[in-house]
Amino acid sequence: MSSSTPPTNTPLTYDQAGVNYDLIDPLKIAAQRAAAATGAHLGGHGFSEVGASRGESAYVVDVGPMYLASIVECLGTKTLVADEMAKLTGKSYYDGIAQDTIAMAVNDLITVGATPLVVQAYWAAGGSDWFNDAQRSQALVAGWKKACDTCQVAWGGGETPALAGIVADGRVDLAASCTGIISPKTRLSVGDKLGAGDAIVFLAASGIHANGLSLARKLAERLPKGYLTDIGNGQTYGEALLAPTVLYSPVTEALAQAGITPHYCANVTGHGWRKLMRHAKTLTYRITQVPPKTAVLDFMQRECQLDDHEAYGTLNMGAGFALYLAADQAERGVEISRGLGIDAWVAGRVEEGPKRVVIEPLGVAFEGDELQLR
Repeated sequence: MSSSTPPTNTPLTYDQAGVNYDLIDPLKIAAQRAAAATGAHLGGHGFSEVGASRGESAYVVDVGPMYLASIVECLGTKTLVADEMAKLTGKSYYDGIAQDTIAMAVNDLITVGATPLVVQAYWAAGGSDWFNDAQRSQALVAGWKKACDTCQVAWGGGETPALAGIVADGRVDLAASCTGIISPKTRLSVGDKLGAGDAIVFLAASGIHANGLSLARKLAERLPKGYLTDIGNGQTYGEALLAPTVLYSPVTEALAQAGITPHYCANVTGHGWRKLMRHAKTLTYRITQVPPKTAVLDFMQRECQLDDHEAYGTLNMGAGFALYLAADQAERGVEISRGLGIDAWVAGRVEEGPKRVVIEPLGVAFEGDELQLR
């Protein structure tokens, strides 16, 4: 055991895994403020930004008859798990990794009410040799194509640089950008209609998705069998971590077809359930029904010895996406999602009160100052 690895009888937190949002978020806030000063440039082209989209998960521009939305997202370190599992099993997991990468962009884009149209790929390898592994490369291409088909988007192209000295040898850094439209304009969802009385509907996660992998990899270092550890359901830890992220755009498109426009949406990624209070409004988000944890997150919470505040403030804990719907449309929203094979629950409600998330069944609360994204 290295000196940097905590003993197995001590809790393992996200900070110990090398990720500290208190250090990262100030940069994000500074960048958002600098970026806001550039929005006026759109006027010279005859367009304008939707100011309320600043600080949201996707940026929105008014182009006249419709809105244009865009996003770029990096996958993160999930490829490291896939690479280690390939060594241990001889299998390639890059078809699922491809879906994870697209999901990071698409699931953010749809929060503002957009229909995804085009995805672009960024695959930066540590050297040209990375692309010479035919099994891995073919899996990446096939998975990317399949995810595009699921989301009904065009794969427009991409960039495949070999960045020796920047990306580690034998590794790859994956990212995706996505562009979509909001049409009709009434589908725009940036929280202006969000308010007390709205229902909070959770859409089920498939596992860890693509956030919290630094913690997951740190845990693997102290498991006796590492990624091959059985998590108790017949799956190995590595297999369970590599379950592809759910693509939620079929649900949001089906909601639109049914005439349901969310008052707000949150992609539950980094910051866990603290993301539920992402919007700037001062409201209380009261959760009265906690969805079941996926097996891998239950295993991680137990093995990392995370209390509920740490676990639910870091990981998705079974809820991958949140819809804030008019109360009389919530059950219909659940029905639509379940009809597409994605479990869903009416998990709680929005109330007047201080900015906080209250998870009643767990006795856990997150205060507004625990999430500073704007």
